[in-house]
Amino acid sequence: MIVLRKFLRAFLLLLGMASAALAGPYEEALPRFTSDSYADTDAAIGAVAASGNPLAVDVIEALRDGRLLVGSGQVFIRRASGDLINAATGQAWGNPAGELKPVRLNNRVRRAIEAALGSLTLLNPDAAKRLEAARAVFRSRDEAALPALEKAIAQESHVPVRNALETARAAILLSKQDAPPTQKLTAVQTLRDRSDQEALALLSNLPAHAPPEVVAAAGKAADGIRARLAFWQAFQNVWYGISLGSVLLLAAIGLAITFGTMSVINMAHGEMVMLGAYTTFMVQELIRSYFPGLFGASLLIALPLAFLVAGSVGVLLERTVIRFLYGRPLETLLATWGISLILQQGVRTIFGPTNREVGTPAWMSGALDVGAMSLTYNRIAIVVFAFSVFAILLLVLRYTSLGLYVRAVTQNRRMAGSMGIRTSRVDALAFGLGSGVAGIAGVALSQIDNVSPNLGQGYIIDSFMVVVFGGVGNLWGTLVGAMTLGIANKLLEPYAGAVLGKIALLIAIIVFIQRRPRGLFALKGRVVEA
Repeated sequence: MIVLRKFLRAFLLLLGMASAALAGPYEEALPRFTSDSYADTDAAIGAVAASGNPLAVDVIEALRDGRLLVGSGQVFIRRASGDLINAATGQAWGNPAGELKPVRLNNRVRRAIEAALGSLTLLNPDAAKRLEAARAVFRSRDEAALPALEKAIAQESHVPVRNALETARAAILLSKQDAPPTQKLTAVQTLRDRSDQEALALLSNLPAHAPPEVVAAAGKAADGIRARLAFWQAFQNVWYGISLGSVLLLAAIGLAITFGTMSVINMAHGEMVMLGAYTTFMVQELIRSYFPGLFGASLLIALPLAFLVAGSVGVLLERTVIRFLYGRPLETLLATWGISLILQQGVRTIFGPTNREVGTPAWMSGALDVGAMSLTYNRIAIVVFAFSVFAILLLVLRYTSLGLYVRAVTQNRRMAGSMGIRTSRVDALAFGLGSGVAGIAGVALSQIDNVSPNLGQGYIIDSFMVVVFGGVGNLWGTLVGAMTLGIANKLLEPYAGAVLGKIALLIAIIVFIQRRPRGLFALKGRVVEA
């Protein structure tokens, strides 16, 4: 009996040794996830990634997403459906004994995950995933990924992916202590060609062991990148100015019509913008509830509705209040200011005081990279939209009977009336047109600003500044004024700050108006020149 026990013990020992010998690096690495040690988890990630096991990507992705669970000395992957699979075998698993808990992460482990996933997906058939993997390796600069990078570069034919792979290799070689100086110099050249902030950071913070010739080359390359970035930053600020100018143009162009035609200081103009934004919100709510497939066209549907809603409110305002106050600008200012408060409170009562969410269609999401500039699609769309509205208004005022009447009333109201033009009707239509344009401006502004009862208040003062600076009632003056103020504001901000920049612009406009009271483009006519 004793001999039999010794024999069984020896047999089990040999069986365990054989199992250990047959277990590969992947199977040996998995138990380290159960130790609840960040150092063991980091080591396990590297071993799993280097094992070549088909389950390696699944394990590391599950670890990144918090779906890698441990319990009873085993490791499990929880799928999106909630099912469990055994990480060692890939087989479905039932109810494991004991409680399962996710593997803990810290910043060091997250960086290891990013580097491992980058190395594992460098040879993915999908070019987009290879590009993302190359960027992940660039960020991690993990030396263990260098062999995989070399292999991926050798067989990569897609130019953007190849460039990203070579940049990732350059970042690793530049920080690698035993890399030859010739390779480091080549890496400096590669990073100089990338010419972005990340490349500049790498070239400006070389390791202490870097050879002198590499330090000199990196310094020269960094100076070149700084000059290039400064060049593109100036263009970026100009683009921000054009974007801001287009917003000011949208907010002010309707005011230029009403202010120029009737000389009415309409303090409720900003609320017309707000009504257009809330119309967009209501359209999207209805589409989400009943026609979700039309969400991509929600803004196009909201445009005519916002014009009709804001225009109708404008006509009602002119017919019931403003028509009795012509020739008394101070009283129109006070009356329209009171109406703006009424409209704000009405919207606050119906929709509440909090901001409302207006979604962005898919075709307006994302950005276009030009050099070192980033142009967001929603801003591009607003710039194009603002110039389109401007062009349409020019055509309306130039080639329609309404435009002819508006220009006649603007230049000489009494003469226009004596020629049979119904000036009161023109006033109502012009006020409705200006308010409707403010409403469609609200559709655009809903994509870049908070939709709240106070939306219009942020643009009313700037709108008056644009109109007065450009020339009251002149659309070309409104365009030039909006773009000038927008670009000047954004060029001043980096040096003076947002607040001081606005103050400087306000002072400049006051001085300018002292010299040219009628603005940049003064209207011609017997009355306006009197």
